[in-house]
Amino acid sequence: MAFDGIFTGVLVNELKTAVDSHIDKIYQPSNSEICLILRKKGFVKRLMISVKNGMARVHFTEMKPENPEKPPMFCMLLRKYFSSARLTDVSQKGFERIVEFTFEATNELGDRIKRKIVCELIGNMGNVVLLSEDGKIIDALRRTDICAERIIMSGAVYKYPIPQEKYDIFSTDTAVIVDKISSLGETLLSKAVLDTVGGVSPIICREIIFLSKLSDVPVCEISEFSSLKNELEKLKALLCSAPVPFMLIKNGVPFDFSYLPILQYNNLCENKEFETFGQLLDAFYLQREKNAAKNRITGDVSKYVQTLISRAEKRLSARKNELLSCEKREILRIKGELIKANISNICSGAKEITVKNFYDENLSDIKIMLDPSLSPQNNAQKYFKEYKKKSIAASTLLDLIEKDNAEIDYLSSVFDNLSRCETLSDLREIKNELYLSGYIKRTESKKQKAPTSAFKELRSAEGFKIIVGKNNIQNDLITTKLSGKNDMWFHTKNVHGSHVVVFSGGEALSDETIVFAAKLAAKNSRAQNSSNVPVDYTKIKYVKKPSGAKPGMVIYTNNKTVFVTPEGENL
Repeated sequence: MAFDGIFTGVLVNELKTAVDSHIDKIYQPSNSEICLILRKKGFVKRLMISVKNGMARVHFTEMKPENPEKPPMFCMLLRKYFSSARLTDVSQKGFERIVEFTFEATNELGDRIKRKIVCELIGNMGNVVLLSEDGKIIDALRRTDICAERIIMSGAVYKYPIPQEKYDIFSTDTAVIVDKISSLGETLLSKAVLDTVGGVSPIICREIIFLSKLSDVPVCEISEFSSLKNELEKLKALLCSAPVPFMLIKNGVPFDFSYLPILQYNNLCENKEFETFGQLLDAFYLQREKNAAKNRITGDVSKYVQTLISRAEKRLSARKNELLSCEKREILRIKGELIKANISNICSGAKEITVKNFYDENLSDIKIMLDPSLSPQNNAQKYFKEYKKKSIAASTLLDLIEKDNAEIDYLSSVFDNLSRCETLSDLREIKNELYLSGYIKRTESKKQKAPTSAFKELRSAEGFKIIVGKNNIQNDLITTKLSGKNDMWFHTKNVHGSHVVVFSGGEALSDETIVFAAKLAAKNSRAQNSSNVPVDYTKIKYVKKPSGAKPGMVIYTNNKTVFVTPEGENL
């Protein structure tokens, strides 16, 4: 992750625009997040401070996080000491990921004093510490007294984390930095840069090496470092001028971010430029927050559905193997017929017989094993019984295999729906679907009404209503109950996904609406991160639900296909 010391410094420069604003409101959306509304003439910004594991950051945000009805104690403490306080400075401690907000506030006697909010954005050790004017800790989001040299408790004197001993790229001559790197012998070049230059992350180290056209090999194997020196000079010049926020996108998913375009991945990733670093972090962490929230909401249910799919697949595999053993059942009937045809030539108590196989065009010899305790007639009947048993088993197995395939297909659609589940209401509706399908027991009261979540509803360019199903129950309801026979139905071809219906009433759809609805279907499917996705569309009257089919399962005819790439924030 490129939230390194230099990125923190670049971000601080953006946050300095809030100097002279005052705190209007203070919220604490979660145990690891603080939200401050900063206001001054012509300026209103929401400052997000997060110390979530793997997502520690501080930036201006346009997102509006939900707040608990009852504010936590730390939030109440913040309001007591910092309400209406004026921001006088935003600074960074060296090249560390530590951001200090200095405020001018009023104490109990009405005197104006200085207080600080220190944001430590250090990996899994992130913290928010409130400091009084004398540098003592008022309180902290995360208290600790494990380390005697650095106690984070109310009343203790605040001490900064021990800094790393690295060179400052701004104040140190580049030649000195390169000399230090070149002296690190067996150390890989990327590690040498990381250990020498202050405030750079691994991805930036690799980018510097890539731009230098050097290989990431032990330093002792490199004879010329002039290109590395040039790239470090360019980095310094960029940081002194105007760094630009870039997000790295891989397969349509945010992958990393930086203050310069990342080129080391060639065509595997694309760089998306943003106007501000706050917008960049909003876009990047919004997706992470969604994924984290989705995992929290659907975790246990997703694991259970995966287990059901795994069991069904193992059962299917066993039945297919058993069916293979039944495929040679015809030879059992042939052996029975050959015993009957040669019954007069079989001696009582014989253990085997070799006869001409008149079912073979070459009349080849065939050896037939016999049970010496049975008569020739009973030996023939034994083969006929085994043949009948295998035939019945084959017929039964074919039916069971078809049901297993249908079950795996259905459970896979449920798992796909879970991947797009965003709220507890969405999850409860899917759990209700699993209950109705007999996969889970209902935990709520029987008298409790079945849960429902709102449809995803949009409008086409012509003003037609478009509804997207969130799960199989909604898919059935949209397709079989709510829509008219001349409305247009969309679904990804041979890929699990939502039913999308354009309520056009039979009116012709423009190409723009067809593409928009098809993109909706692709975006709300397992192919959401793919390109050139085939989407079928047809009128509702050509979409049928077979009797006894699982929720969301339909067949359709008279369809056309359009190929789309599911991109765009409005999908």
